[in-house]
Amino acid sequence: MAQLCVALVAGEASGDILGSGLMRALKARHPDVRFIGVGGPLMEAEGLVSSFPMERLAVMGLVEVLGRLRELLKRRKALVADLIAQRPDVFIGIDAPDFNLDIERKLRRAGIKTVHYVSPSVWAWRQKRVLKIREGCDLMLTLLPFEARFYEEQGVPVRFVGHPLADTIALSADREAARAELGLGDGPVVALMPGSRGGEVGRLGALFLDTARLLVERVPNLRFVVPCANAARRAQLEQMLAGRELPVTLLDGRSHQALAACDAVLIASGTATLEALLYKRPMVVAYRLSPVTFWILKRMVKSPYVSLPNLLAQRMLVPELLQDAATEQALAQALLPLLADGRGQTEHFEQIHHSLRRDASNQAADAVLALVEER
Repeated sequence: MAQLCVALVAGEASGDILGSGLMRALKARHPDVRFIGVGGPLMEAEGLVSSFPMERLAVMGLVEVLGRLRELLKRRKALVADLIAQRPDVFIGIDAPDFNLDIERKLRRAGIKTVHYVSPSVWAWRQKRVLKIREGCDLMLTLLPFEARFYEEQGVPVRFVGHPLADTIALSADREAARAELGLGDGPVVALMPGSRGGEVGRLGALFLDTARLLVERVPNLRFVVPCANAARRAQLEQMLAGRELPVTLLDGRSHQALAACDAVLIASGTATLEALLYKRPMVVAYRLSPVTFWILKRMVKSPYVSLPNLLAQRMLVPELLQDAATEQALAQALLPLLADGRGQTEHFEQIHHSLRRDASNQAADAVLALVEER
């Protein structure tokens, strides 16, 4: 049998993690497999020869994308030509839908099998993108079960592989050990997680600290822990804390330790809510956007919930306080009962964790190889 050649393109750190896990699982089945495409340091460590540095694709925000659009389009065009010339057995686009879906469509037209790993949020908004996916994608691999149901209804070949975070996060976290490591003592602890981007922390940081002030008035021995995504976020939060007398510990990264150590979480909507769920910590979800963006999204989003715990439970399992509803009084009021007893949420989190724990990298590798063998 000829050597297996697999092309992969990841656009950011989370994709690099997924890609490296998938590559390891493919190598276990095909030790002499060859990898081409674009990836980060983890994928390169597994043997990918990257066409160009992955950082060139990791662009956030509309304005930044416009500034780099010519370069991105030029790189994509060259990459498509190169892949068509090399004719891999399969192409796997990892997340980065705005970059990858177009590549998938062109390669599939050229007779190369295509897989997209990690569904874009088409079930929530811009549902017309499913037409592009159906045209360009031989197989969609989803991390979440409700996504797979959506694609089945739309006639797109799909496989739910489970979520890698559910594989890596233990089914029960050691709260005492995490507290000892963070020097937090044994009183009640709330983790404040206002997001990893500057704009998110700008809109939610002070609100979360105001909520903390109200909570301390009601629970005198309460402590707070705030994991900071990077040095810039830490500086931003230190500025917000200036002049406030609050028992807050800022951490550099270590969000998983903060979740393991706390009793409840006040958290921005996003992937971190899934991490809090997997750590079985009761939570209140908040989000604020610029008024114009919120107005537009309200008209575009088809989903009744914004947070992953509620999307996975298919009901309002955790409180979601958005935009004007996210006031410090409302957030404190929603958090207080969870400090007394959060089992109403956490018992369901247990079931969800088991349902997502499917050994994602191996499931994905099996699905990819089954597609290759169909040729």
